[in-house]
Order: sequence, then C-alpha cells, then structure tokens
Amino acid sequence: MNLLKTLATAALIQAAALMPALAGENLAAIKQAGVLKIGTEGTYAPFTFHDASGKLVGFDVEIGEAVAAKLGVKAEFVEGKWDGLIAGIDAKRYDTVINQVGITDARKQKYDFSEPYIASKAVLIVRDGDDSIKSFADLKGKKSAQSLTSNFGKLAEQSGAELVGTDGFDQSIQLVLTKRADATINDSLSFLDFKKHKPDAPVKIAAQEENADHSGIIIRKGEPELLEAINKALVDIKADGTYKTISDKYFGQDVSK
Repeated sequence: MNLLKTLATAALIQAAALMPALAGENLAAIKQAGVLKIGTEGTYAPFTFHDASGKLVGFDVEIGEAVAAKLGVKAEFVEGKWDGLIAGIDAKRYDTVINQVGITDARKQKYDFSEPYIASKAVLIVRDGDDSIKSFADLKGKKSAQSLTSNFGKLAEQSGAELVGTDGFDQSIQLVLTKRADATINDSLSFLDFKKHKPDAPVKIAAQEENADHSGIIIRKGEPELLEAINKALVDIKADGTYKTISDKYFGQDVSK
C-alpha cells in the first residue's frame, strides 16, 4: 500500500511539474512572461495590415494591444497566413488569434471563444439616387456585382439577381459606381471601411440582414482563467471608451453590435 501511495504521489508531482510546459500559455504564465502572443495575418485591412512605414496596424491589432494592456502585459504579434493561422494555436506558436475569426459551432467544438467583440451583416449597396432597390427582393432582374462563390453571391442569386462576377469588394463597388452593375451584397464592415476612406463616394446601404455574424478572440480549450481575463478586458475597454475610440478610427462607428 505504501508503495502504491508513493508511486501515486510521484506521478502527481511529475504531472504538476509538466503542467507549465504543457499549458504554458495559461494566464499565470502569460503574466509572468509579461507578453500575450497573438496570431494575426498582417495582410487583412482594415483589421490587421502594414501601413506605409511597414508598421503592423489595424482594428484587431489595436484591440489586441488594448486587451493585453488590461491583462497587465504587452502584445506580441506573430504573423502567418490565414490557412494555418488557427492551427498555430494548436502548435502553441501563440496564446490566441485576433483576426476577425468568426464564431462557428464547428470551431467551438475545438476551441474556446471570448464574448463577441465585433459584428458584421450582409448589406445591399446601391448608387445614391437609385430608389428602385430598397430591399433584397428588389434585386430580382437586376445586376449584382459579386464574388461568385461567396455567401453574398448566393444571397444575391437567391434574391433573383443576375450575377456579375468580381474578385471581391473593391471591384464590386467599382462596378456599381460605373453603372455596370445595379448593386452588390457585401460585408457591412468592408462598406464602413470604404466610406471611411471615401466618404463622398455616391453609394449607400439600401437594406441589411437582421442577423449578424460575430467574431471573437479564440484560444485553446482548457484555459478558463485566460478566457475569463480576456472577457473582462473586453468589458473594460468598452466601459472606458477605448473600444469606441478604436472602432471610430477604423469604421466611423461602434461595430460591436
């Protein structure tokens, strides 16, 4: 019996000794290191990109810096391509990913998410002065500029539009502006970013979907203390006005809802 107890005790001690190496990224370790390592693309404006000087900037970059500050540490960004970005959490390249990661049931099975910190909706964009399109149903028989394989393209097609294929948001907007398309269905955040940089562009939102898609800060499962601290940090930066300042800077309004 004593031998069994001794072996059990030794096993517990060994497990305890291994825990920091296995977890490593828990809240205590992050605070001890003084750094929150954040995975991000660095090529996805306005969320995470490099400015003219080469500095990493963007909405998600500043959110990451603000959250880290509330944890009492500095943010350290590790850049990588989107295809392998979330997998970098598994490889323990960083503690979290902040890169407009959509909260989905599939991802929630493997990872934990913070409370949503940004929301986007599908919006119907038309030229100023065009009152013939006031709802998604009004797209029937109209030309809609869309990336053909996107969810937005599918929504336009379901609404009865004739699709005009594009490479993405910028090209879609240009086709609407030059009257080669009547409308485009696209992401509300992309539209806000566009209007922030080109406020005089003669386009407007004619309609928007009621349900929003939400993004959160994603971490490994099994780190409840870190998750709680991140959620508290998000509450705090909204309460003290930091979130609004960042949101206004990049989108001209609060994009949390």
